[in-house]
Amino acid sequence: MTGQATALTVDGVSKTFKVHQERANSLKQYLAARGRNRYEEFYALRNVSFDVREGEAFGVIGHNGSGKSTLLKCMAGILRPNNGSITVHRRMSALLELGAGFHPELSGRDNVFLNASILGMSRSDITKRFDDIVEFSGLEQFIDTPVKNYSSGMYVRLAFAVAINVDPEMLLIDEILAVGDVTFQQRCMEKFVQFREEGRTLVLVTHDLSSVRNFCDRAIWLDHGEVSDEGSPTELVDKYTEAMLSNNVDEPLSEGARRGSGEIRVDRVEMFVDGLRVFRVRTGDSVTFRLHYTAREEVPPPVFAVELARLGGAIVTAPSSRDVDLRTGPVSGSGVVEIRMDDIALVPGPYAIHTAVTGYGRQHVYDHIQTALRFDVVGGDTQEVDGLVTMRPVWTIRGDSA
Repeated sequence: MTGQATALTVDGVSKTFKVHQERANSLKQYLAARGRNRYEEFYALRNVSFDVREGEAFGVIGHNGSGKSTLLKCMAGILRPNNGSITVHRRMSALLELGAGFHPELSGRDNVFLNASILGMSRSDITKRFDDIVEFSGLEQFIDTPVKNYSSGMYVRLAFAVAINVDPEMLLIDEILAVGDVTFQQRCMEKFVQFREEGRTLVLVTHDLSSVRNFCDRAIWLDHGEVSDEGSPTELVDKYTEAMLSNNVDEPLSEGARRGSGEIRVDRVEMFVDGLRVFRVRTGDSVTFRLHYTAREEVPPPVFAVELARLGGAIVTAPSSRDVDLRTGPVSGSGVVEIRMDDIALVPGPYAIHTAVTGYGRQHVYDHIQTALRFDVVGGDTQEVDGLVTMRPVWTIRGDSA
């Protein structure tokens, strides 16, 4: 990307807000304080500097309260920095606070003209693009209805359709897929991809780390208002994920997540890598899951099983002790079950372990826990990010020019 012109420059930007310690609730208190309210200055941004090059997709990541929204509003001109400067070198459209210029009493048609003119389009240009805007929004039959009668989804879709069609050279995007239903989100993503192919510049501020991995060329990491790191999206997301995850706090069981007759129960689940108890692993690690159980009374030989699943999603694998013909005698008291998985092939993301203890026929459930352990996988020996597991592919490309 070297040698490219600069589309956006952020130079030494700081932004503070006044955080009041106490406010006068009466005239007497106000006079006693001599008309002054006590406050502290809170730095939402502190000396932030970076540049965005023409034609690249640039990501901004960070935890809640890191300053992402403040930075976005400063770049969009909604807020003015206390120090530093932001220089926009190309015509820009900001996809945030969508519909801020809409008038509820006006129809969708009138608001298209109103909002597009606020975004810098002439009336003749709006007229030329009007049909495309309405088609993109999918609101043809409602376009002459006052927007006060729109659902929140319809309102945002129309506003988004206007903002995306003002022919910007640079887009500021707040949460890339936070608009509308799945079909509309896919349409938006296709539009963003089209913009990239046309060489336009995109700045994406988001919590969606997979979008940054897959969509961006470079990224920065904001931490408490300061730039913590900058560089390759894949490396940056891995560093950020590792920093955000803690190995010191156990994940509690969800209330009501347990079912079964209860003669034998799993008390807790732990995860180990190289003998160390962890809640985060890398793709390719050898992992041991340890189930601690207690049988309140003697029970016939049980079957212990786990389901390894994407958090809130699909089951990746569901091994049980019966699968390997591992039988115990009748069980009573306390014990431990260990399941070792070598070279774990999970791609980065959040995962969960569900546990089950059943009779040998798998029909009678003594104990079942949904999300007995939550853990995270970060990048390891593969750069793959989509799907659930890596199949360790070996690539070969042949051709006259290869």
